[in-house]
Amino acid sequence: MEAIQLSTVHDLLTSPEERVELIGGEIVRRPMTRARHAQAQGQVRDDLGCFVGGSGPGGWWILTEISVAYEPHECPSHDLAGWRRERLPRPPDGPIELPPDWVCEIVSPGHEKRDTLQIPLLLRRHRVPYYWIIWPEDRTLVAHSLDGDEWRVIATLKGQER
Repeated sequence: MEAIQLSTVHDLLTSPEERVELIGGEIVRRPMTRARHAQAQGQVRDDLGCFVGGSGPGGWWILTEISVAYEPHECPSHDLAGWRRERLPRPPDGPIELPPDWVCEIVSPGHEKRDTLQIPLLLRRHRVPYYWIIWPEDRTLVAHSLDGDEWRVIATLKGQER
């Protein structure tokens, strides 16, 4: 029986493919961005812009399509992720190795398992405090907070609710 060779962050960085991420030791292509996905991503980024501080203390880095190297075989590219500036004074070039304080994934057809099972388990292992999931077709956002070792739903918003 032949052992399965898991890909690493190094393999991801040297991959000739564009729009790929590392999930469970496998380099996978990210789905093509659709209009509703792009609109949701842009709207969340715009709405959270008031939290992005200047050069002073406090504030956040809110980044889109950002790769986070959590483990040697796990480097997803999050739709949106945020770090408090006191934890990450300046984003590095390349994948960020510090787990974020907040992640938001926008569910794409065919990638529901990744966004609703694989990513939340990874974030829980790395103690990411907040995880949002957006279903753009349903215009629904579900916000989770890490409560001990479990995710707790803290808000469910539909349509125009804020």
